[in-house]
Amino acid sequence: MSLPTYHTIKELSQALSKKEVSSVEITRQYLERIDHLDDQIKAYLYVDGDAALREAKDADAIIQKGEATSLTGVPLGIKDVICMEGVPNTCGSKILKDYVPPYSATVIEKLRQEHVVFLGKLNMDEFAMGSSTENSRFQVTRNPWDLERIPGGSSGGSAAAVAAALCAGALGTDTGGSIRQPASLCGIVGLKPTYGRVSRFGLVAFASSLDQIGPMTRSVWDAALLLNVISGHDPRDSTSMPKEVPDYTEGLKDGLKGLKIGIPEEYFIEGVDPEVEKHIKEAIDAIKDAGAEIVHLSLPHTEYATATYYIIATAEASSNLARYDGVRYGYRDGSTRSLREMYEKTRSEGFGTEVKRRIMLGTYVLSAGYYEAYYRKAQQVRTLIRNDFNEAFKRCDVIVTPTSPTPAFKIGEKTEDPLQMYLSDIFTISANLSGVPGVSVPCGWTQENLPIGLQFLGNTFGEQTLLRAAYGYEEIFPLSDRYPEIVKG
Repeated sequence: MSLPTYHTIKELSQALSKKEVSSVEITRQYLERIDHLDDQIKAYLYVDGDAALREAKDADAIIQKGEATSLTGVPLGIKDVICMEGVPNTCGSKILKDYVPPYSATVIEKLRQEHVVFLGKLNMDEFAMGSSTENSRFQVTRNPWDLERIPGGSSGGSAAAVAAALCAGALGTDTGGSIRQPASLCGIVGLKPTYGRVSRFGLVAFASSLDQIGPMTRSVWDAALLLNVISGHDPRDSTSMPKEVPDYTEGLKDGLKGLKIGIPEEYFIEGVDPEVEKHIKEAIDAIKDAGAEIVHLSLPHTEYATATYYIIATAEASSNLARYDGVRYGYRDGSTRSLREMYEKTRSEGFGTEVKRRIMLGTYVLSAGYYEAYYRKAQQVRTLIRNDFNEAFKRCDVIVTPTSPTPAFKIGEKTEDPLQMYLSDIFTISANLSGVPGVSVPCGWTQENLPIGLQFLGNTFGEQTLLRAAYGYEEIFPLSDRYPEIVKG
């Protein structure tokens, strides 16, 4: 196998099983690439090369015994909001700068059973609050396609690492589009599973009714492979659904023919970048030419999704982040003379601007006199949005939309205008409010060589059909072998 490695997980797995290359060789190559490139991209917050090579050596032993699975020996990166025992977990925040979890998330335990190799923890917007990875308290991650631009967020480190071949695949989290939007802006595949499909145990919470862990990969097949492993019921997560996990790679090759593809009119609106609109419409035409039936439909409450999301998400964030008080763990201001002063200074210094903004918004909408007007009303609208999807999926199998209204924007371009930043997720947040699965796949590049993503949305626990449609499109428009100039160097 040619090195340096710039292959899909499926290709690496096949090469490992044929003993064309060892996991130690692959892992060493990724570590060298991180040393060479990550000073410019800044995708990783923490890398433990010695531990990764030990895991690779163990994986090679498993392969030699003939006991390997499809992920054995494959090097992955993990977003720094997913706990790994003995490995720093900061959530991109100063308030958790020195925190080391004493336990691992369920998804990490599942991957360890497959003997994957963990390269390190990936940068993110602080507590997953952001759309650009500019809100990390440690560093700004850059888009490998243009180092002056953002990679998206909050899983920007995961997206940039996969796009720049600094890992074979990664785990991200998606609360309002935080897997799909950076996947779109970095030209990779990003999958948000159905809420309850993947355990949230060991995921540091932002908004508990919206958060979901998912794969970020070079191809749809790779996303299906990872979803096979991380899915399943977990009694430690009360929102985890006790549903059987199918093999998500089965049926991928059935193609687009015969599928009913819904096109919602509300997702093709003023403000979408002209190049994005052009590529999305060309993608829809290609899907139709491949034998799918196009169904035009309406999701009438879409216009309320952004406001609804930023009430519910901030309210849950306010509740979840109350635990960071400087008493039990994490950062504490040691210069104070009273408990109240310690709380105030610890939280004002430990949290960044965006996190404090969302805590204040969430506290406000939950406060006496405003709960009914804001939080309760938002939950009612959320039900209407969910009902829209229920009705839509009576007429179609999968819905297709743009993932992001624009390509990646310049670093610093929207930091002074939170509303414009929030609108970056306008096409992704409805899936979190309704709990349905969604995946972004590359569908083209702008004249400035910036990636554009196409979003597929599926019915609840309909990942097999969703992935079939995405894979069918990927087959007629393959882009997994296209990579940034920085990688070629």
